[in-house]
Amino acid sequence: MPRKNETGRAANGSGSIRKRTVTKNGKSYTYWEARVTVGHDPITGRQVQRSITGKTQKEVAQKMREMAVEVDQGTYQAPSKMTLGEWLDIWLKDYLGSVKPRTLESYQCQIKNHIRPQLGPIKLDTLTTHTIQHFYNSLTDSGLSPKTVKIVHGVLHKALQQAVAISYLRFNPSDACILPRVERKELKPLDDDAIHQFMDAVKGHSHEFLFLVTLFTGMRQGEVLGLEWQDVDFEHGTVLIRRQLQKLKDKKGKYRYQFTSVKNSKWRKIAPAPFVMHWLKRQRAKQAEWRLLAGSAWEDTGLVFTNELGGHLMPHTIYHNFKRIVTDMGLPATRFHDLRHSYAVAAIKSGDDIKTVQGNLGHSTASFTLDVYGHVTDQMRQESAQRMEQYIKNVSGQ
Repeated sequence: MPRKNETGRAANGSGSIRKRTVTKNGKSYTYWEARVTVGHDPITGRQVQRSITGKTQKEVAQKMREMAVEVDQGTYQAPSKMTLGEWLDIWLKDYLGSVKPRTLESYQCQIKNHIRPQLGPIKLDTLTTHTIQHFYNSLTDSGLSPKTVKIVHGVLHKALQQAVAISYLRFNPSDACILPRVERKELKPLDDDAIHQFMDAVKGHSHEFLFLVTLFTGMRQGEVLGLEWQDVDFEHGTVLIRRQLQKLKDKKGKYRYQFTSVKNSKWRKIAPAPFVMHWLKRQRAKQAEWRLLAGSAWEDTGLVFTNELGGHLMPHTIYHNFKRIVTDMGLPATRFHDLRHSYAVAAIKSGDDIKTVQGNLGHSTASFTLDVYGHVTDQMRQESAQRMEQYIKNVSGQ
């Protein structure tokens, strides 16, 4: 008999177990079932019941006990028919309004290409850690890099965490998953000789000052292409980095170049070396000549680095010009982004502290900067040890 509460009605979490046999396609199937009271309708007072089934009476009894505890503790959630795919659609539409367009596009890509095909049909509240772990393992087995798997996990985890926040889930089943180890690629910054060679190679090049400013400020490619004259303060010797040029989808689904806020939406002001400010002045003078030659055809974008008609430069144009230069130098594997790494390493070797380098690069934390460029500090420790060794020899007379 179901247990009663003080009102005489069946208590929440109570129920009875019965054995049932059904026939399908001429075959008989036997199972055990319990109807458990999980609450009462606030208007009619009628019992709200849920069905529990299992292969054995013992299995159903165990499920009943677990449900009774959840009901008593107020943590019970009724099963939902919503699938993960349906929840992801809701999440993308209603919960990512403050996310940058490029980030949203990345989320949509990971969901479309990886998450939805394998996990989309699964009911949201039946998604388990093991199912997600198996999904991640299958991505690795199919040839996806550990970094990509980590990105997929980040999107899925964020979506499920929002489901937890609004009580669609009691916990995030992706929390306990184990991700493949991401091996950090070895950085290949230009050394002092290569930097000297690069500076010689770009002399007279149409993008000479763009390359030099990038190399000695550590700006990202999108940031240097989005830099405006109003953000260059020659009087105080500072540059404000607040936006970047990116290729994004418009509302019609077509890609076009747009100016967006910098990564993490955190503006940063840097104080470049006087050499850098001098190159910017030369760039301004060169641009003034282009303006006179272009006449009415000049496009007044306010950008620091433009084509000869004042329009923004194409990233792929800068990339191809850069690759030709470094290939001629005998460094075909060098990427444009390695100019940023070269600046960071040169700054640290020159004596800048990690916090300063972090601020100039626009990293979110100094620990991230230290993690990326830790090998440089290791080298500096060795050099410090050698200097101390020489000092000891000098003071000890050995």
